[in-house]
Amino acid sequence: MTRIYVAGHRGMVGGAILRRLEARQAAGEDLELVTRTSAELDLTDQAAVRAFFQAEKPDQVILAAARVGGIVANNSYPAQFIYENLMIECNVIHAAYEAGVTKLLQLGSSCIYPKMAPQPMAEDALLTGVLEPTNEPYAIAKIAGIKLCESYNRQYGVDYRSVMPTNLYGPGDNFHPENSHVLPALIRRFHEAARDGAEEVTIWGSGTPRREFLHVDDMAEASLFVMDLDADIYQRETEPMLSHINVGCGEDVSILELAQLVAEVTGFKGEILTDPSKPDGTPRKLMDVSRLARLGWEASIGLEEGVRSTYAWFIEQASVRN
Repeated sequence: MTRIYVAGHRGMVGGAILRRLEARQAAGEDLELVTRTSAELDLTDQAAVRAFFQAEKPDQVILAAARVGGIVANNSYPAQFIYENLMIECNVIHAAYEAGVTKLLQLGSSCIYPKMAPQPMAEDALLTGVLEPTNEPYAIAKIAGIKLCESYNRQYGVDYRSVMPTNLYGPGDNFHPENSHVLPALIRRFHEAARDGAEEVTIWGSGTPRREFLHVDDMAEASLFVMDLDADIYQRETEPMLSHINVGCGEDVSILELAQLVAEVTGFKGEILTDPSKPDGTPRKLMDVSRLARLGWEASIGLEEGVRSTYAWFIEQASVRN
């Protein structure tokens, strides 16, 4: 039996990974899944994390726990974003090593790359330029997570891997009007505008920045695909100090195009305005996913299909709350 600890199983990505692992269990794989809520285990508490690992002794770890948010949240809580994410990574990775865990997967973010990185962003763009200021604290923490994994691999001979997803969305996302990422924020805003019969919706920024979006179910599949790769195959495609793998769909859209799609899906018929006085963030963020493609994986859920299913989930959750 393989005991797998999924850190962050109540988050969007961790939840999707847990569903995939539960499906494997149901199909007959000999797995034991270990989870803890944040109330049960504070991952920023080093002593608590060490005690947990020593007691549970998992065989594998999937580190999907993180403090996340959009531009507003990153700008408003930079200290919390860098501190909490650094502590989570340091505590979990070190305690895993101490407990004898030889296989770990750490999930990062595409914001690790420089603001003006060549597009599409390949893995070797890491640490080649200045980061986007609005999310620099979070990006620094995620870069540190990659380097933690690589350093433990080099010194201790473990197999700790990192995957860097593009912008994710899907069931379990955060639709908070201020602290959410762009796609769920747009879904909520356009849903409310359509419901209230609003004549116009104003989106942040100029609408020209381009972003890539990956459905969380695709991300879950990619994560387990990378986790399951034979060590020799993984090492052949990566380098000891450049070992992370990008995960994305390889296509991007402008924020205005995204808003138009969300308007169509939600049934909003009014005018879409832009507000260039608000920050745009990075001009373009498109992942080079050729490394993952060579390994044999590519995304399968298209953006329109994904947005429609995510909106249906959002409506379903709203009806449950009401």
